[in-house]
Amino acid sequence: MKDSENRLLKNFDIAPFDAIQDADYKPAIEQAIREAREEIDLIANSTEPATFENTIAALDYAGYKLDRVTSAFFNINSAETNDTIQKTAQEVSPLLSEFSNDITLNETLFKRVKHVFDAKDSLNLNREQQVLLEKKYKGFSRNGANLPEDKKARLREIDTKLSKLALTFGENILAETNKFELHITDETDLAGLPESTVESAAQTAEEKEKEGWVFTLEYPSYIPFMKYAENRELRKKMAIAFGAKGFHNDELDNQEHVLNIVNLRHERANLLGYKTHAHFVLEERMAKTPENVERFLEELLEKAKPAAELEFKQLENFAKERDGIAQLQKWDSAFYSEKLKQQLFELDDELLKPYFKLENVINGVFTVAKKLYGLRFVEVFDIPKYHKDVKTYQVFDEKDNFVALFYADFHPRAGKRGGAWMTQFKGQFIKDGVNERPHVSNVCNFTKPTPSKPSLLTFNEVTTLFHEFGHGLHGMLANTTYPSLSGPSVFWDFVELPSQVLENWCYEPEALALFAKHYETGETIPMVLIDKIKKAANFQEGMQTLRQLSFGLLDMSWHATDPSRITNVKAHEAAAFEGTKLYPDVAENCMSVAFSHIFQGGYSSGYYSYKWAEVLDADAFAYFKENGIFNKEIADQFKNHILSQGGTEDPMVLYKRFRGKEPNPEALLKRAGLIKS
Repeated sequence: MKDSENRLLKNFDIAPFDAIQDADYKPAIEQAIREAREEIDLIANSTEPATFENTIAALDYAGYKLDRVTSAFFNINSAETNDTIQKTAQEVSPLLSEFSNDITLNETLFKRVKHVFDAKDSLNLNREQQVLLEKKYKGFSRNGANLPEDKKARLREIDTKLSKLALTFGENILAETNKFELHITDETDLAGLPESTVESAAQTAEEKEKEGWVFTLEYPSYIPFMKYAENRELRKKMAIAFGAKGFHNDELDNQEHVLNIVNLRHERANLLGYKTHAHFVLEERMAKTPENVERFLEELLEKAKPAAELEFKQLENFAKERDGIAQLQKWDSAFYSEKLKQQLFELDDELLKPYFKLENVINGVFTVAKKLYGLRFVEVFDIPKYHKDVKTYQVFDEKDNFVALFYADFHPRAGKRGGAWMTQFKGQFIKDGVNERPHVSNVCNFTKPTPSKPSLLTFNEVTTLFHEFGHGLHGMLANTTYPSLSGPSVFWDFVELPSQVLENWCYEPEALALFAKHYETGETIPMVLIDKIKKAANFQEGMQTLRQLSFGLLDMSWHATDPSRITNVKAHEAAAFEGTKLYPDVAENCMSVAFSHIFQGGYSSGYYSYKWAEVLDADAFAYFKENGIFNKEIADQFKNHILSQGGTEDPMVLYKRFRGKEPNPEALLKRAGLIKS
């Protein structure tokens, strides 16, 4: 295809997925880089004196086409990838890394930025402009602008290597996920599995042209198998396969990649004058220092560990009494936890699923957004999509103003990585008097419909949908001037507040009544089940908290020390987990080599953020609870001071403006049942 026919090279508002070929992305990105370079050169080489508008604001708006093309491309690489897309990602990532370095290491440009920064006190800037100026200056100074030439060259090498390593890491995990399957031909091996899970496995087998049933490592297949399959040996086989992704000493092994990544990150931090990668990262977080993070995690650990140990003992006794299990293993965890929960609360996920038809839950979260923020979602069918499963919606406010375009992609497939996330195809910003509205996407991996049943969600999947939609609202309701301060462009330990706070509505009768209706009878979920959901909300909360803390501590063990002496990934991980360990170690498994959050995503030195934001979300929701979960005044405060403001101010300032005070950690501990109310 000629460049003139490449739709990505033309100006577009909505990503033209119907007109894009895989081969279009690389030339489009190359051309967009060239155009962005020209924009940057004009700013750097201007003969006009440097001002906020012609330098700082101009930099923030520069490269718009490149942002749009790469946003589309990298989401496709996560949600609908293939060999061509992955090859393109490996080829363009170094180009993008080089382009980014060319900006931050441009001395002429930095001089103009520094000139404006040095004059900041005399410029009469508003609050958002002050934040943008500081962010731009730090973006240069924290990324090598003050380095001598030899160190700048090394920084470029490191960034190029890191960009490629992260891609390879993720590609290996996706390949490992797709490679494994558990093929069952003996019906007795299906004992304990729900009918819907068995039907899905039969459908998968049929798609793979096999007899019987096929289970995979995709979450909607893996999780119910681990939770319900009576065959302990098959659970073991599945669990070991899941935990061994990237740990087979073969061409898909990630051990060397992990060591290379952490050592390169450490070297990069040292080049820039920081003790460790964590010191570099956390300077731009609410937590500020690794010491603060470690103190935060240890304080929670002190509260959670005794509860976790009691819960584990209870689970051990239950498994021993039920089945004579002498030693609980990791592949027993979900199975016996589910059985114990059923016994204690008479609550079974399979009893709940008929009330959580995907379409009803989607309408439910839309209704919650309408009651809180006045938003109206209208499904549209003429928006180009990258896959037929994707649904598209136009979002309007109470005055029928267009707010956002929303994409929803909910089911697993071979080209989609696991997990759930929010992304944007277009961010919000204001330029030349026009408020450009965002195009937001939620991507998840929920149970697919079967020939006899619609997509019915587990309660955990319901909370996941609300979680990602909370991120989505952060993007949709953004209302800032500058692109880099808009929506979820906030400190990483603040970004989980909008997502985690919305999960709370899933436990409230007033909210559940809006959407939890039986897919066959239309009956609203009975109050007795709602009561059981609420009572079970803190079930094994100590163990769950310990698990999350273990991941945060593992992250810090990789990034808050000098990793150069680490030679064995598994041994290092085992040492990091020692203080949070409940189950015996599984020799064949290693988490780090599949820990995509910190080695592929943006959570390095930041996994603690989930627990950090829980303190904020528990405190924020307590405010709603005191005044009504659909209290419009408080919802407006949350929208006006949190969701719309992006990164335009320090997060704690924004939070206190919403709440009237700093968050109280006791709200989290009370909600988790770790201290008495």
